[in-house]
Amino acid sequence: MRISFNEPPYVGTELEYIRQAVESQKICGDGMFTKKCNAWIEEKTGTAKALLTTSCTHATELAALLSDIGPGDEVIMPAYTFVSTADAFVLRGAKAVFVDIRPDTMNIDEKLIENAITERTRAIVPVHYAGVSCEMDTIMELAKKYHLKVIEDAAQGILSTYKGRMLGSIGDFGCYSFHETKNYSMGEGGALLIRDEDNIERAEIIREKGTNRSKFFRGQVDKYTWVDMGSSYLPSELNAAYLWAQLEEYQKIFDDRMHTWNCYYEALKPLEEQGKIELPVIPKECGHNAHMFYIKAKDIRERTALIEHLGKRDVYAVFHYIPLHTSPAGLRLGRFCGEDRYTTKESERLLRLPMFYCLPEADREHVVEAVKEFYR
Repeated sequence: MRISFNEPPYVGTELEYIRQAVESQKICGDGMFTKKCNAWIEEKTGTAKALLTTSCTHATELAALLSDIGPGDEVIMPAYTFVSTADAFVLRGAKAVFVDIRPDTMNIDEKLIENAITERTRAIVPVHYAGVSCEMDTIMELAKKYHLKVIEDAAQGILSTYKGRMLGSIGDFGCYSFHETKNYSMGEGGALLIRDEDNIERAEIIREKGTNRSKFFRGQVDKYTWVDMGSSYLPSELNAAYLWAQLEEYQKIFDDRMHTWNCYYEALKPLEEQGKIELPVIPKECGHNAHMFYIKAKDIRERTALIEHLGKRDVYAVFHYIPLHTSPAGLRLGRFCGEDRYTTKESERLLRLPMFYCLPEADREHVVEAVKEFYR
């Protein structure tokens, strides 16, 4: 049987909670399960407010709107990221300014950000790759110095930490993903984390099509009306019910994934010691969440051969992002600041191994043996 790269998490109570949502006759969003999920995120992260959204893409769009990003503005980010990181801002008429990454963590190189700042820069978007934090102290200091917003793309970073602080709660805004490939899933979905209370009311309005409907349901106004621009960013209550089942079992899922990650690391460490591959680097100030396990081959030719070899052994392994600055849209809608020393080179070496909740031990061992076989 072919070993999948990913299988969406499932703990067993999802269907029961979906049934409860249906029977409540409140399935359009912001019902009981949405509120439970929001409160869970707020409790775990310490953020002032969390709002479930239809995707991490939409959470990032909300953050762009709340940051008043508009035509002519510039937003700094790595090119090694998913397209949503840039889409949220170029949709507002801004230009994506790409900065090179660090080869150890695959995160934006914080030492290069300042050189990319211009009078048009409005925000920095650190992407916490594989759930491993960017160097947030430096980024937050630069933001304070130049009066910039910090919007954390923590799509992969739920329950990861930087110096004890939860990712997504450090910048002005944080964005989580609950896509089927993430540690906790609602199929399609995400969440916006809001650090400062001053931004909560406007966030609720934008998320509710520009109306003050949230205040109406709390009894703060006797009727709701259109008060600002907005869109529909509320997920269905059915999706929230699916997610709540997993948030209730978050520690079980976390521990299972961490066990798999650690087993991969220990089993493949000898290959790194022999100089044949490189393994993920976790800086001492970072606590990760075992979102993915990757290895780095020597170059793209070796990686391609390794993927082919694993496929013949019924292991589905994949590479990851094509750097945005090399894409047709990236060439039109963004620019790369400085030298691309690592973004392209490192992206061509990286290979992701199967990683998901309840990955069978025998499958994990088969994956390891297939990698070792290739390098023998």
